[in-house]
Amino acid sequence: MGARLQAERKRLDLTQDQMAALVGVSKRTLASYEGGTREAGAALLNLAAGAGVDVLYVLTGAPSPQAADSLSAEEAEFVVMLRGMTDSDKAVLGRTAQAFVKANSWK
Repeated sequence: MGARLQAERKRLDLTQDQMAALVGVSKRTLASYEGGTREAGAALLNLAAGAGVDVLYVLTGAPSPQAADSLSAEEAEFVVMLRGMTDSDKAVLGRTAQAFVKANSWK
């Protein structure tokens, strides 16, 4: 299971530091999951799914049919940056994005 978790991280083009930040664990803890010395629990896998990890593949080795809908590496990087922002900064970014979309007539 650890090797498949590592494969998913690499598929998403994330470093261990980036993936650890996305799922809320230390790099050392993530390395222990990937190395197979520690088992990833349901809560961690749920967070990993939110980062674009194909959890079905990690658990069974069979890719999930909806894996194509997972986050791209660029999207995952945005999530990492967003999670590092203050609530105030997130609000400013949200308003800026809304104004950008409105100005460009995107819906």
